[in-house]
Amino acid sequence: MKLRPDLAIIADAVPSTARVLDVGCGDGDLMAALRDKGVDARGLEIDPDNVTAAIARGQSVVQGDANRDLADYPDDAFDYAILSQTLQTTERPDRVVDELLRIAPRAFVSFPNFAHWRIRLALLWGGRMPVTRLLPVAWYETPNIHHVTVSDFRDLVRDKGIAVERVWHLSGDRPTSDAAASWRAEHAIFLISRN
Repeated sequence: MKLRPDLAIIADAVPSTARVLDVGCGDGDLMAALRDKGVDARGLEIDPDNVTAAIARGQSVVQGDANRDLADYPDDAFDYAILSQTLQTTERPDRVVDELLRIAPRAFVSFPNFAHWRIRLALLWGGRMPVTRLLPVAWYETPNIHHVTVSDFRDLVRDKGIAVERVWHLSGDRPTSDAAASWRAEHAIFLISRN
């Protein structure tokens, strides 16, 4: 199974002895890769079809909403929490980040960068919300309710006193440097932790 590039980075970075909660786990691709390396991976997913698909693959997944159901998990229940391509769809991303770091001392958060140059150019020249490979639907069909950028997320974690342990930026499916990531990176993956 070939993982999406952001999920492959996260899978490589999680130690084999970790206990992980994958929030917005989809059909369980990342959890399957983590379990293959000995990680105790659990999932939370809102879409009932994805929950069914993940369970059919033998994954431990419950149906739930990150906006409300993370509060039901005890403090420090996991070593890592993962929120991949879900932050921009949450009602209050700031509160979800707080919950991630309450239930685990470290969290991976990945999201599409809405300040990527192609998005900027589409807005500048066309005056419309763009449709791209990472944002493949029209503005009225998208689940995205917050248009987060690399700079926005850096500001959020700084204002909350959250430590950034590591950052990966992707342009297409390839890693790109941190230099000018706010306009060059299509996708960002942050490993954050409590200070």
